[in-house]
Amino acid sequence: MKALPQISEAEFEVMKIIWKYAPISTNDITEKLTQTTSWSPKTIQTLIKRLVTKGVLSYEKQSRVFVYTPLIAEKEYIGQKSRSFLARYYDGDITAMLSSYLEDDTLSKSEIDTLRSLLRKGTKSRGDSQDG
Repeated sequence: MKALPQISEAEFEVMKIIWKYAPISTNDITEKLTQTTSWSPKTIQTLIKRLVTKGVLSYEKQSRVFVYTPLIAEKEYIGQKSRSFLARYYDGDITAMLSSYLEDDTLSKSEIDTLRSLLRKGTKSRGDSQDG
């Protein structure tokens, strides 16, 4: 798997809008982000241009409007960031990470139930005979 480009927190906010609404025009991106941030339209346009330069977005001109489409799937990007975080802070050991969250009571009962369900699905799909 090739490494995905690094994007800043601000660029990630732009990407969340694009992932949700793509294909989406510059004006629509700007409208949505000015409702949730204090960024100026010029700042938003700069962030979009950076994402195009990094190869994360493609665009096409439709009459007088630029329309953007992501070149990287949200799930792919989030997955890589999660693996990177796990490797950096927990030496790649997901058990250590989960133990840390459980010890600090940072997971709700609902989140723990969701994790249990995911683990059951994961072991079934891998054909493991042990139950989590």
